[in-house]
Order: sequence, then C-alpha cells, then structure tokens
Amino acid sequence: MANGSRQAAWEFFGAELKRRREDAGFTQVELGARVFVSGGYIGQFEQAIRKPQLDVAQRIDASLQTDGFFERLWRKLIKDQPYTEYFAHAAELERLATEICEYAPAVVPGLLQTREYARAMFLAGNPFATDEYIEELLKGRMDRTRLLRDATRPVYWVVLHEAVLRVAVGGAATMAHQLDHIAAMTGERKVLLQVLPFSAGAHPAMGKMMWLLEFEDSPPTVYTEAVLSGNLLDEPALVKRIRASYDHIRAAALSPEASLALIESAAEDFRRCEGMS
Repeated sequence: MANGSRQAAWEFFGAELKRRREDAGFTQVELGARVFVSGGYIGQFEQAIRKPQLDVAQRIDASLQTDGFFERLWRKLIKDQPYTEYFAHAAELERLATEICEYAPAVVPGLLQTREYARAMFLAGNPFATDEYIEELLKGRMDRTRLLRDATRPVYWVVLHEAVLRVAVGGAATMAHQLDHIAAMTGERKVLLQVLPFSAGAHPAMGKMMWLLEFEDSPPTVYTEAVLSGNLLDEPALVKRIRASYDHIRAAALSPEASLALIESAAEDFRRCEGMS
C-alpha cells in the first residue's frame, strides 16, 4: 500500500471513529476516559494525526460496541506498512516530532544509517532472507533517513556510546563510510551529536536505547526497544524520569567538538584496517 493510500485509509479510520462515537452519544473526552487516553488523543485519532495502539483500538471497539471493527482495520493497516508491527507507531510519531533526542548504546540510529551499514544489519538479523526481502527492508530504512533532509526536519540530538563507533558492522570499509556520513551530517548541522566514551564507565540506562519525542501540541513520548518488541510511553512521571536519565547521559558525554574528532579518528582507523587487508 502506497503512503498516500495508507494515509487515506487512516483518514477513513478516523472518520469512522468520529461517526460511531457521535452515534453513541460520546464526546471525545468521554470516549477518551473509557479507553484511557485524553480527549485530545481521540481528536487526533479522528483527524489521522496520530494512530492508536492496538489495545486502544480494542477498547474503542468495546466502548462503542463495534464488534471488532476498529481492531480489524488497525491490523490491516499495520500489516500493510513497511515497518515491523512493534515499530510502526514509533515511525509515525517520528515524522510528527518537532524534537527527537536519542541514545544509541550499540547501533547507529536508523536515521543516520548508510545503505551499506543498514544492509549489513538486516543480513545479520535475517541470514536466510531473500534479496527481495532485504531490499524491501532497506527501502523502508532509507525512506526514513529522508526526514533529516526535509526543510521542516525536527531538532535531532543523538548520543552514541563509543561502542557504536568500534563494532565493524559490514567490515572496515562500510564502517569508515558510515562514520564519514555521521561526520558530514554533523557538519551540515542536521544533527547535534555527542559520544559517550568508554572512559565514562557506568551510566543511566546502560545498554538500553531510548528516544524522547517532543511535539507541537501533544505531550512528549518515549520509545524504548527490546528483542522484537517496542514500548511507547507517555505517562508524564515516567517520561520525566527517562528525560532525567537522558540528561545525565548527555552530561557525561564528550562535547560535540570532541565527539566529532573521535568519530573522524575512528573512521581513519577503519580505513587503515581496510588498507592492510
């Protein structure tokens, strides 16, 4: 399903939600209270600005007595999108965010990946996949990277653990190119980037990736990821705690200037390795 067709389908989802809510005699606030989200969220679902998670779609069905209609439509729309189910909502929010702060403990963030690095990652995770399947995954990943080239791109602040710079994903040449790309994006001011060095030692959320997403007129959201699962968190107290952890990581990281120097040095190290091979 093309992006335009998918958006039109989500607009149908929203229009049906509004129609059936009004038929049931609920305001947005009243329905929101029944499905444990704010009335503002219901409004954004109806305008296809945000997409509900599966459990919310199921509670909408229960509240409006729609016999699983919204769950079935949700599953169809999620199945027909280019990302894994657990990441699909995060990908939607990524496009809406005005600011993204990310901590990457082990892997170059998707928005900064080169095609060669992404391909090596996908092959590692799908060793028996066909070339066609890998190309489909690559298309989705590369489509995401266009976000940083848009005039309306979000403010993007990333902290990479030094481990990200040292693991030779795809080999020395691929890593040198990947690190050069990160340096170039930093130089073009598409990203504000810091590196948390090995010397920093213990730090909050060790080994755990996190995104903090800010929006123009919605509460902030945090996305975290584990093995074949992801979590979107928007409970204010929890978001505040995670923001504090991120701020501590950022404070322990090298300055942007020192971080860029370390990235460029690591790229040179990989080039020397490639030259000796």
